[in-house]
Amino acid sequence: MTAIVEATDLHVRFRAPEGGETHAVRGVSVAIAPGEAVGLVGESGSGKSTLARAILALVRPASGGLRFEGVRYAELGPDGLARLRRAIQPVFQDPAASLDPRMTVATSIEEPLVVHRIGDRTSRRARVAELLGRVGLDGDHGRRHPHELSGGQRQRVAIARALAVSPRLLIADEAVSALDVSVQAQILNLFKDLSEELGLGYLFVAHDLAAVDFLCDRTLVMKEGAIVEELARGAMAGGGTHPYTRELVAAVPAGLRV
Repeated sequence: MTAIVEATDLHVRFRAPEGGETHAVRGVSVAIAPGEAVGLVGESGSGKSTLARAILALVRPASGGLRFEGVRYAELGPDGLARLRRAIQPVFQDPAASLDPRMTVATSIEEPLVVHRIGDRTSRRARVAELLGRVGLDGDHGRRHPHELSGGQRQRVAIARALAVSPRLLIADEAVSALDVSVQAQILNLFKDLSEELGLGYLFVAHDLAAVDFLCDRTLVMKEGAIVEELARGAMAGGGTHPYTRELVAAVPAGLRV
């Protein structure tokens, strides 16, 4: 089965303000199969978000390979990039920042359909209503603006917007970390349901080890830009084998460990 996305010996570097370069991603190789949920954990600054943005084609790697359905990113061309952006959609940490405050919820969800020229006005409105229901919202929410919603409701809108173009992979970058604990559980359950109902794949970037272990089939542990360990679902509770993984698990308060 061809992976949706595959990184091979991927390196990403940035110019540092004081001169020189920061090596954000170091030789990462990972493939995500259709319907697979992959977790990515590590401390702040470990390169998780940079790797996610490289997969989204928002950051250009210094070297190494990125492939979408077996085709190198560099060979995709405009049409291929458009297919990639439909197939791989992001859900970011702060929904308030990712939603236009001037747009109603319905308009925000419809916008990707307009950009990708999917359907006519009538079918797009029907799609918006369907998506609102799928993420646990109703038509009244569609008429509101982001500031009129709670944090959890805004994240549901962001998820609905990501789902609008029928992606195959969601890249959720700290998508629950800004929410209250009870709301986090609701959004995690929503992600789980969407995976089962739609066959969605995930790259789930998070600090919360329990959330990752709940949602993901396997988890990659990232330190200083490199993947140091891969764990199957449930293996996080044992602390892993790499010393850094054990440090991450030990840093979690006992009552919150996986």
